[in-house]
Amino acid sequence: MAVTKMEKVTLISDKKNQGQILQVVQGMHAVEIRDLFQESENNEWVEKYFPETATIDKESKAAVLTSELSEIRTAIQFIEHHGEKGQKKRHLKRRELSLQELERDYSEEAFQRKLNEVLSLKERWEQLIDERDQLESEEEWLNNWQNLDATPSAFLSQVTSFVIGTVSAANAEAFKEELAKIQDIYLEEVNATQTTVYFAYIVLQNKMQAVDDIASRYGFVKEEYKYENSPRQQLNVVKKQLTEISKQQKKLASEIASCSGYIVEFEWTEEILLARAERVAITNRLVRSPYLIIVQGWIDSEEKEDFIHLLQQEHLAEEVYVSFEEPTENEIAEEVPTKLKNHPIVAPFEMLTEMYSLPKYEEVDPTPWMTPFYLVFFGMMVADIGYGLLMFLGAFLVQRFIVLPRSMQRFAKFFEILAVPSIIWGFIYSSFFGNELPKEIGGIHLPFPILSTTNDVNTILILSVIFGLIQILVGLFIAAKENIKRKAYIDAVNEGFAWQGILMGIIFVLLGMMILKNQAFVYLGIGLAVLSALCILIIPIFQSSSKVKGMAKGAYNLYGLTGYIGDLVSYTRLMALGISGGSIGAAFNMLVAFMPPAARFSVGIILIIALHALNMFLTLLSAYVHGARLQYVEFFGKFYSGGGRAFKPFKTAEKYVNINHKKK
Repeated sequence: MAVTKMEKVTLISDKKNQGQILQVVQGMHAVEIRDLFQESENNEWVEKYFPETATIDKESKAAVLTSELSEIRTAIQFIEHHGEKGQKKRHLKRRELSLQELERDYSEEAFQRKLNEVLSLKERWEQLIDERDQLESEEEWLNNWQNLDATPSAFLSQVTSFVIGTVSAANAEAFKEELAKIQDIYLEEVNATQTTVYFAYIVLQNKMQAVDDIASRYGFVKEEYKYENSPRQQLNVVKKQLTEISKQQKKLASEIASCSGYIVEFEWTEEILLARAERVAITNRLVRSPYLIIVQGWIDSEEKEDFIHLLQQEHLAEEVYVSFEEPTENEIAEEVPTKLKNHPIVAPFEMLTEMYSLPKYEEVDPTPWMTPFYLVFFGMMVADIGYGLLMFLGAFLVQRFIVLPRSMQRFAKFFEILAVPSIIWGFIYSSFFGNELPKEIGGIHLPFPILSTTNDVNTILILSVIFGLIQILVGLFIAAKENIKRKAYIDAVNEGFAWQGILMGIIFVLLGMMILKNQAFVYLGIGLAVLSALCILIIPIFQSSSKVKGMAKGAYNLYGLTGYIGDLVSYTRLMALGISGGSIGAAFNMLVAFMPPAARFSVGIILIIALHALNMFLTLLSAYVHGARLQYVEFFGKFYSGGGRAFKPFKTAEKYVNINHKKK
């Protein structure tokens, strides 16, 4: 498979069908809506035939949906955090269904009633919280003054004043000494902490100014007493009120817990409103006349029949005019998105291509060419039966029993497939969690290890380089093939076949000299390499207007042979990582084996699990990263440039459910 062939689909219908049409398109997840008002020569007809398109109040609709979505999330969080402790909160279990199934039984009235119920509980809860905070603040204040056995209001008169306040502990003694020098004043220390001293004093009005001057110098802060009761009496009142609020909160928590079943409905509604918000947001890309709407987008040519069938299911076939067009050269160059479609085994590896860069619309998809090599390389670097089995079982069971988000589905499938070569190379290296496989079972001699990571290091090293050489030759073949497809035959020779000839020539020379001991292979290799090198030197001379510049360019291109040596050396990491992972696992096993029996079968079990978990994580991470690097640098660089624009279908958010138009 390769880059999907795209076609431009146009839908024209009565404006009344807009909502239903957009629902069908959105539920299919297979159409990228074009912006009919973007600057493009293919959109000139919009201004010509629809100079005044109908406007819609998109902002107000979007604001309403945004507000409802915010309220839903607030309500869900409130139920989760403030219900009774121990109350199990059920959430919407992810599953697959069609968009029509999702929206079919939705009732705005029922949703609003339940939402208002929860928001009302939230308002009551917040009122209780505010009251509790206020009372706790009063309780703290009264605690500091509870030793005061009188109230200021009881001593108010025309000749005396009752004042309470605080002074920092550092100034308290000096403040008392200063006030003691004034006659007709009664001072009492009510309470003291490490930082603050609490005072109350009664003073004659004619001495008030002098006392205020002293209080100001020492940082005395007057406080207002607003209660009729004494502090101790008022403190008891506040504590009773706090107890009552605590009871009300427990009762309210029970009511909130009874709403926990609403979480599933709210999440379901949130998914619906997210889909509707997307439909509102996309309307600025449509043409809306007083009577018609026009929708245009890109669709996979293989999805056309499915799309028409969906319109028929929704009884829109007679209501909508549908046409499909091949993209023009200008659209291919500037606008047509890239969508990859590969065999189910290859498809998960598309994410590696996406991480690098998607191919342009008419460029080769490197994914199916890369996948076999990535499988071999990843397996060679992990190379452990135990790690492979754990990876396979984990990925398989997760997919079997859980409906994952689409991105996670692909990731799980990716590692499920990679587990197979990891197990195969584990047998080749005879490694099971770092332990060697038995040499024989029941008298039957087993051939493992086929390659020993201890005795066959050189063989594994050579094998790594051979795999790298094969991949480089494949990359050069693809480069030549793509140039031939573009009818650039000279470039096919100069960028592909000639380099293949040099590398194959070197291989023939080495085979003839070191293995076959055959001079014919040596001469054949020399001839092939020299002829290919001459092609690389001479072709730029004919292509360039200046022969000298052409010769210099050819010589520089030929110097690129040194880069191929570096590429081949890069593949030795296959040997290094494969051996290091197994060696570290064996070292962990040896470490635990040296422990005393009592420790080995207690702490040792926990330790070996933790150490192998760490080694497995690092091994998988290294294999993932270095396997990708070999593809990006050593392989893609030979034939692939990328730069395509990703296909972005008009779809739903899929926050809680996976939308599949075939599930209906």
